[in-house]
Amino acid sequence: MSPHRNGNLSEMPLQEFVLDGFVGGPLTQALLFTLFLALYMVAILGNLTMIVLITLDARLHSPMYFFLKNLSFLDLCYSSVITPKALVNFLSSSKVITFAGCATQFFFSMMGTTETLLLAVMAYDRFVAVCSPLCYPISMCPSVCARLVLGSYFGGCLNSGVQTILTFSLPFCSSNHIDHFFCDVIPLLQLTCTSTAVNELVSFAVCGLIIVGTTLVVLISYGYITGTILRMRSGGGRHKFSSTCSSHMTAVSLFYGTLFVMYAQPGAVESMEQGKVVSVFYTLIILMLNPLIYSLRNKDVKDALQRLGQKHTAM
Repeated sequence: MSPHRNGNLSEMPLQEFVLDGFVGGPLTQALLFTLFLALYMVAILGNLTMIVLITLDARLHSPMYFFLKNLSFLDLCYSSVITPKALVNFLSSSKVITFAGCATQFFFSMMGTTETLLLAVMAYDRFVAVCSPLCYPISMCPSVCARLVLGSYFGGCLNSGVQTILTFSLPFCSSNHIDHFFCDVIPLLQLTCTSTAVNELVSFAVCGLIIVGTTLVVLISYGYITGTILRMRSGGGRHKFSSTCSSHMTAVSLFYGTLFVMYAQPGAVESMEQGKVVSVFYTLIILMLNPLIYSLRNKDVKDALQRLGQKHTAM
């Protein structure tokens, strides 16, 4: 990999990239390291707690918590592929990432489509629970739930695999410096020295289809749910369903809203620095907030935490 005199790289295959990260001196990098570490630790602790809690407490062995457990697992993997490398780079001068490491980060960054599919599945689950409670045990039996989760992972992995192959098959000859803190699609395509029309078309078609489709599922499901809750005569039942559904809607709004600002509105993010800040939300902050949103507004989860605490104390 020999540089030209103008500073650009040759068209020989790249063995590594450099993640430029955020601008700023040592003090800024130290502050960012502290912030990212704190957010990452809360995200890890929160999602691990949800996974352990749902696994150990038999009262949480229901479809809704099965989906929530998979959401926590997905968030755990997502943040753990991106954040540790960013933390190392804040304290390092080289900021190098291997070609394979970059491809791995890219693959998992595109797994956001898995989360959109899973959030749509959770909306459908709430729709069946609220609007057809008598059919719920059959409609959402364990085998159906397993197929829905596997389908979400398959759809996300298929999209990620296609996007990763298309992107990393391109020749990177402009530079090996990625203007981001992880290997994301936009800064990577800026490094290519050939047309990216096919990549952009595939990304727009596949991601657009998934995002629009899952958004429609969520909106239609919660439209029916809202109508059913408003017709409920029991105040207790109305409060129970509205609390669990509002938690899910909060998580959906945060995730979809951030993706929309980042990718669906070309003029919304005016610079790459702003894009990095927005990326922090969907790669770390939202993943940290998800377990808090579902636990703080959910009586079943709070009761399970209390029972787990009492067992630990008794031991």
